[in-house]
Amino acid sequence: MPAIERVLVVGATGRTGRHVVAAAAARGLTPVALARDAARAAKVLPPGTETVTGDLTAPDTLTDAVRDIDAVIFVHGSDDDSRPQSFERIDYGGVANILGALGDRRPRIVLQTTIFVTRRDHSFNTGGHALDWKRRSERLVRLSGAPYTIVRPGWLDAGQGGSHIRTEQGDTGDDSISRTALGALLVEALLDDEALGKTFEAFSGPGPATKNVTSLFHDMQSDASGALDGVKDTANLPLDAEPARVRDDLAHLRTH
Repeated sequence: MPAIERVLVVGATGRTGRHVVAAAAARGLTPVALARDAARAAKVLPPGTETVTGDLTAPDTLTDAVRDIDAVIFVHGSDDDSRPQSFERIDYGGVANILGALGDRRPRIVLQTTIFVTRRDHSFNTGGHALDWKRRSERLVRLSGAPYTIVRPGWLDAGQGGSHIRTEQGDTGDDSISRTALGALLVEALLDDEALGKTFEAFSGPGPATKNVTSLFHDMQSDASGALDGVKDTANLPLDAEPARVRDDLAHLRTH
């Protein structure tokens, strides 16, 4: 794999994104924070953090933002936007628009979504279908041709805390993960080839801090080549019933 130096962090000013920025810098990378408001970003990110201005919902603003980057970590989300369409516009649309801005380039990608993303009857999927749109963003990444890892964290900062990490597949678990542990895990997934082509859930809790994440990544099964969903996912989101926009986006990725 090509060397990774400059990493675009999408959602850098969020509560998880700030941990990703710090973890990337600690590993000797140059985190590049995508932000709509550079002044606000400067107030919440470490001094000296490089910032590029762009809006995930405005594709024309993203071309310059992705110009000189080697990788992308997506930690964005519309959780603070209560409008039903926000999940389509931001959670899904943000990934689609970044991929579009990249053109033919396919840098390494780490995408954070969430547990429960395949459990369509969960209450989180009412109204704006948040879980479905996050799952659709995963499908974009899998079909993009980019080297990728997809991480589905548990409930953020909701449990006992701790740095002992556990990974699973199949989206059947229900537990929490600290944002600190998650931020470091996302950066390690970007740098460790054992994580390539894999989709997994991640949790953390009390116990010895996990030092060797390579073994965690190694134990996860790879997604099938060209598959829409993760290796152990329930097949309950049929492509032929998907919105026209989604079918068109996926068809475009299959042919480019």
